[in-house]
Amino acid sequence: MAPPPPAPVRELIDGKTIKFLLPVDGNYETESVVIPMPHRTGWFSRTLCVSSQVGCAMGCRFCETAQMGLLRHLSVREIVQQVQQAIFTVANPWDDEPATAGPGRAPAPALIGEGETNPRGPGHGFPVKNLVFMGMGEPMDNIEAVLGAIRIIADKNGPGLAPRHITISTVGRTDGIRRLGEFIRERGFHQVQLAVSLNAPNDEVRSSIMPINRAEPMAKLRQAMMEFPKRPSAALCVEYVLIPGVNDSLAHCDEVCAFLKGMRCSLNLIPYNPRRDSPWPAPSDESVDAFVNRAVANGQFTKIRGTKGRSAMAACGQLGNEQIRARKRVADDAGNTRGAGCSDGSAPCQPGAASTVGLTVKGS
Repeated sequence: MAPPPPAPVRELIDGKTIKFLLPVDGNYETESVVIPMPHRTGWFSRTLCVSSQVGCAMGCRFCETAQMGLLRHLSVREIVQQVQQAIFTVANPWDDEPATAGPGRAPAPALIGEGETNPRGPGHGFPVKNLVFMGMGEPMDNIEAVLGAIRIIADKNGPGLAPRHITISTVGRTDGIRRLGEFIRERGFHQVQLAVSLNAPNDEVRSSIMPINRAEPMAKLRQAMMEFPKRPSAALCVEYVLIPGVNDSLAHCDEVCAFLKGMRCSLNLIPYNPRRDSPWPAPSDESVDAFVNRAVANGQFTKIRGTKGRSAMAACGQLGNEQIRARKRVADDAGNTRGAGCSDGSAPCQPGAASTVGLTVKGS
């Protein structure tokens, strides 16, 4: 009989947002976040942000996870386990208090999609609806494990999440984008979504904050984005972390819109969530609004992502366990090396173990 899965360490943030740590082989943990998405009818659905690696090799200067470096890939089992824990242990809908619909308004019948009704009635929480690979790690560096996990997560005999509610984010690994393009041509997976973290208006700025751009500049990234197979009604999600004094001027906005011209996409603006010891603060509301208004004036459809969990290091770009970093420093001081192994999840990670899952890691 298989041993029971390890218990997650749960932290409740902002009343409903939940960050949880899940122990994995090798004396590491993953970090995941369950984000409530309130609806005007009085109930809320949930988005689960999962990790694909412990740490990350991409070295993005604004990201907390990048400060850890890459410790190892997560296996298919460990990725699926985050979903299992979120649905059945961490975010069990039967434990929630009713959500309110606002003063003087009674909750309407809860309907989250065709044929999908809230089993507990209006005003209550619902199991995870959306899954985003935007936690720790670069999903395209562990793409085969990520795709293997999606096959299980979308299976009707498993969690049964609809592929249209699953999004994979990347810093711009063009080989991974092509591999995902092959995957979504398979029957049943054509609605899996792609999100690209652009975060800069030009190569000079992008290379200064995202080392991946030195190997795969924006022209190469744009070509991969244009070639990515999309449904006629679908649009790419282009993420843009707005960092004060780095990429937030109106001239920068004009460059971004020019880069995206002719591409069916949604610009998802993310006000910077400062990492530990960040050289940059969060942007002001005024600068965010000015950037959005300029983008809209350029004809670019733009949305602003909320900053749930920022104060507890649970927002976008803030996942990264200080205790893991401390253990890594102790190991490094002792002369040990950390591998990126344990790719099949069958045994604890050994120092120097090599990974057999995913793509070759690039960047610093």
